[in-house]
Amino acid sequence: MRCLLIHTNNHQFHINNKNTTEERDQLLTNCTRLTEERDKLLAKNKDLAAETFVFTEGWIFYQFHFYYMSSEPKSWTESRLYCRDRGADLIIINNREEQDFVKNTFNKTVWIGLSDSDEEGGWKWVDGSTLTTSFWASNEPNSYLGNEDCVVTYLRWADYPCTHTFKSICEKAFLK
Repeated sequence: MRCLLIHTNNHQFHINNKNTTEERDQLLTNCTRLTEERDKLLAKNKDLAAETFVFTEGWIFYQFHFYYMSSEPKSWTESRLYCRDRGADLIIINNREEQDFVKNTFNKTVWIGLSDSDEEGGWKWVDGSTLTTSFWASNEPNSYLGNEDCVVTYLRWADYPCTHTFKSICEKAFLK
C-alpha cells in the first residue's frame, strides 16, 4: 500500500492511494447514475411538453399558468361557465406582472374572476379568496350603473353589472 505524506502549515496529511481510488470510483459511479437520471427527466420533460402542446392550442403560457381569451362576449356568469367547461376559471390577478401581462397580451376589456355579488364591497375571487392586491381605475369601484358586482380589466379595473357582455380571460394552473 502506497501513501503520500503532505506537509502544509505544520500539519501532516496522509493520503492513502487505495482510499483515493475507491472514492474516485464512487464519484464516477454517482456521476454516471446522476447523468442517467437527468436523461430520464429530460425525456419525461419532452413527453410532458408534447402533451402540454395539445392542451395549450389557443392558450398562452405565462408564470406557470395557461390563459385563454374567449372568442365571444358573454355575461360574467356565462363567461365563468365557459371557462369551467374548459377545465379553467376566470382569471385571478395576483400581482402587477400578471395585470400587465393581461393588459399587454389581450389588449381588450375582459371579465376577470372578481365579484362582490355575495356581499356589497366584499370583493372575492372565484376561488373564494379575498381581494388583497387591486388595480382599480380612479373612482372605482363605484356602482355607477347600479348593482355593479362584477369586474372587468383593461388598463385598470372597473366594476360593471354582471349581465353586461364582455370577452373573458380563462386561467388554468400548469400543475394542479
